[in-house]
Amino acid sequence: MEIPSFRSHKRHRLVKLQLSKPALLGLAVICALSVAVRLYAKTPAIGVKAPDFALSTPTGKAVRMSQVQRGHELILVILRGLPGYQCPYCVRQVHDFIDHASEFRAKNTRVLLVYPGPPANLDQHAKDFLAKQAELPANIYLVTDPDYKATNLYGLRWDAPHETAYPSTFILDRQGVIVFEKISHTHGDRLSAQDALEHLSTM
Repeated sequence: MEIPSFRSHKRHRLVKLQLSKPALLGLAVICALSVAVRLYAKTPAIGVKAPDFALSTPTGKAVRMSQVQRGHELILVILRGLPGYQCPYCVRQVHDFIDHASEFRAKNTRVLLVYPGPPANLDQHAKDFLAKQAELPANIYLVTDPDYKATNLYGLRWDAPHETAYPSTFILDRQGVIVFEKISHTHGDRLSAQDALEHLSTM
């Protein structure tokens, strides 16, 4: 029986390393696709538990969706935030919800507003967005989404020039399950506070 020389053994090792490169490349592609799926997740459907996330208010206070919701119905509103200007449809929708805050409180409901946009000065832009509102009611929260974390988690990234997110509204029951959703692929067509209250009345 012929004993392999050191040189032939070395060549064998080199061949093994060369054969492993396609496998490593395939693994890298799979990892990249996995990351892409996580970044651009599918929009959750009615009947599933809403994905949880943590963001911050414009003043830097950490807010987790599940903590805001605890023991309450929750209305989650993904705004257009700052696509380069303050969206008038977002302003109208938010102030509509603020004007009905007491009615939402009577139904044990909280509202979480997500304001996405480019990271630069987003907190200040969010403060400007609320400039005409002295203080948010206790059952309404606004957080900024400078890296599109929540926007991507819900599959709502509107990845086009001068766009941020598809404006959407979700209603969650007390267990965090989505019972209603309205997703707009235009700037308008928003869920009104009155329509939200009517949906809550059927829960």
